[in-house]
Amino acid sequence: MKDEYKTIHSYGEGEILINKSRFIGYSKPVETEELAIEFIDQIKEKHKDATHNVFAYVIGENSNIQRYNDDGEPSGTAGVPILEVLKKEELRNTVLVVTRYYGGIKLGAGGLIRAYIKGAKAGLDSSKIVTKQLYSRIKFKLEYTLYGKVENELLAKDYDVEDIIYDEAVNIVVLCKKDHTQELIDMIKNLTSANMSYEFEEEEYFSVVDGKVLK
Repeated sequence: MKDEYKTIHSYGEGEILINKSRFIGYSKPVETEELAIEFIDQIKEKHKDATHNVFAYVIGENSNIQRYNDDGEPSGTAGVPILEVLKKEELRNTVLVVTRYYGGIKLGAGGLIRAYIKGAKAGLDSSKIVTKQLYSRIKFKLEYTLYGKVENELLAKDYDVEDIIYDEAVNIVVLCKKDHTQELIDMIKNLTSANMSYEFEEEEYFSVVDGKVLK
């Protein structure tokens, strides 16, 4: 798995009006193509009376799944511009749907392209673009007498302590960026004079903005 990638954190919805046509942009993070299609179908059902429901999505570790559909708009004026918005932002595991209600004024090919780009951006702007960072969970086991010193250093270095379990020893579950795990282990080894043990638990992607984990 890659250590990080860009996507959106949550569902978003935004609307713009261009020459009396309504363009409603919807965005959602998705892990699979099946979930993307399910979301597209939900929007189509919600807007059965719309003139067009245009979509694009990018999915996969290497952005290997890229799909779009013009839904009746002239070829290249709707789905492709939405897909290009996703690619320009370097987003993956993201689906965009732009619903159009025709207002009676034709926009022309160039106008359509610009309108669908703005509609897609309206959907994205209402969500939050984040970096998905791969974190390791490491459970450290150490004596109670060492806990205070370790806790202070973890707080000072802004590590994310996810859980603390008290039994015959103190068990501290720490979230750490995967590429920083050895640095963390070495730090706690030094603090405890190697009087500790540790084990790796499951890895997980978290949304990160300005270095802070969103949960």
